[in-house]
Amino acid sequence: MNERMERLFPALRGVPYEITSPATPGYNCIAWAAGDDSRWWEPAEPPSSYYWPEGVSRRYTLEAYAEAFRHLGFEDCENARLEQGWEKVAIYAKEDGRPTHAARQLANGDWTSKLGGLEDISHPEPDHVSGTAYGRPVLFLRRRRAGYTPTTNQEETNP
Repeated sequence: MNERMERLFPALRGVPYEITSPATPGYNCIAWAAGDDSRWWEPAEPPSSYYWPEGVSRRYTLEAYAEAFRHLGFEDCENARLEQGWEKVAIYAKEDGRPTHAARQLANGDWTSKLGGLEDISHPEPDHVSGTAYGRPVLFLRRRRAGYTPTTNQEETNP
């Protein structure tokens, strides 16, 4: 597939991932996971050209990153498993706990990641971009997919 990308993210080797957009420095993985491809999200203190949700702590902590997604209507959940009607986000951190990356689950169960200033890709599992660059997924959050209307039966099987 893409040798450069597989050197940076060795867990992609042999995985059916797909590059879904060209490289751009215009937005990062946090923005992409939040559904925003118009600006770079980072909790840098003002004055800064980076966006961060109003009222959310401007710290490079897992809690601050989680709060940014909670601000968008996400709630904590237990795992990366596909749940009908839910959109999930995985937040990655290195061993020291510092957040490094976020990926968003697509409706088909695959995940999408913006790889820094590189391309966006889709990949089957969140662990496929784990490694020295990003650490591993340590927190999962979910929110109802826009436009999703559950039936009673679906609600019973996918709370």
